[in-house]
Amino acid sequence: MFLLNETDAVLLPAARTGGEMVKLLGWNLPPEQMHLVHEHWKDFPAPPYFMHLLLALIYFVLMNVSLIGNGIVVWIFTTSKSLRNGSNMFIVNLAIFDLLMMCEMPMFLVNAFSERLVGYETGCAIYAALGSVSGIGGAISNAVIAYDRYRTISNPLEGRMNRTKASLFVVMTWLWTVPFTVMPMFNIWGRYIPEGYLTTCSFDYLTDDSDTRVFVGCIFAWAYAIPMVFICYFYTRLFGHVRQHENMLKNQARKMNIESLAANRNANAEAAEIRIAKAAFTIFFLFVCAWTPYAFVAMIGAFGDKTILTPFFTMIPAMCCKIVSCLDPWVYAISHPRYRQELEKRLPWLGIKEAPDNVSTTESKQTVVSEPPANAET
Repeated sequence: MFLLNETDAVLLPAARTGGEMVKLLGWNLPPEQMHLVHEHWKDFPAPPYFMHLLLALIYFVLMNVSLIGNGIVVWIFTTSKSLRNGSNMFIVNLAIFDLLMMCEMPMFLVNAFSERLVGYETGCAIYAALGSVSGIGGAISNAVIAYDRYRTISNPLEGRMNRTKASLFVVMTWLWTVPFTVMPMFNIWGRYIPEGYLTTCSFDYLTDDSDTRVFVGCIFAWAYAIPMVFICYFYTRLFGHVRQHENMLKNQARKMNIESLAANRNANAEAAEIRIAKAAFTIFFLFVCAWTPYAFVAMIGAFGDKTILTPFFTMIPAMCCKIVSCLDPWVYAISHPRYRQELEKRLPWLGIKEAPDNVSTTESKQTVVSEPPANAET
């Protein structure tokens, strides 16, 4: 059954429930744009307006938290001389990807207040492309950070990257986002469609054909599984190395009948590196919490029982991704020693206190053990 929109003189989808006409999803889209709405969503009732307002309020808060947090990360890491080194370029890169995720949120606010997708096909493509770049880029950036942490801690003399090598890895992370962003945008393979309350967009994981299933399987591997394998491998190696190194020092100290084999300076430096590694691991954990639900939804849509994918159910993973993009910078505010020192100096009203001895050895020209200046990183 349909409702008549007297202004536009078009028929709008509706259903009768208990003698009352209920608007269905897509009720306020013109007929020429209804092709954007997948058949799966057309039988669901449109959410009440207060749900759109509630989501808009949540996204507004997340947008500001992300802008402030990631903006401060980019500002401090790019303007502080002590933080401008190869390893920290990856932190800035991740913050930029998180800011791209934030760029979706103003579009969502407009869509939520309008109760529909503003901009139709073009707006959907822009929204989904921003999500694709930020999501895939964040995943592979976490893998690069894990690799860098492993190299730095397991091989402190030669493992740290210079800015040139780090720049190549940063470029690689952006190139990694291209295939599965561009192909759906131009309908080369896959496509972008509205999802949930039809105020957000993502790649099509609902169409029941082999082409869509292969696409979903490939993007799952490219954007989630491959980065996850690299991250797990390098963090496993990293923490295994730390455990082995600590056991070696304890055994040697026991043989020499002394309390500790490490000098205070070296112990503080290594402790700072471990804190940074823990911060990176925490962000990886947040990445898993954010994108695993979304991957789960996509795999159900392509290979499982689609009936459990209600509009509200699919809106939750999208919100989780936005929440994590806001939390990333604050993890570093808690755990990164040198960053905390800069925050204490530049933004004292935050109330952050960091002892000056806990200095990260990822800083340029600094190593865990002393060595001649000629061998220092340049």
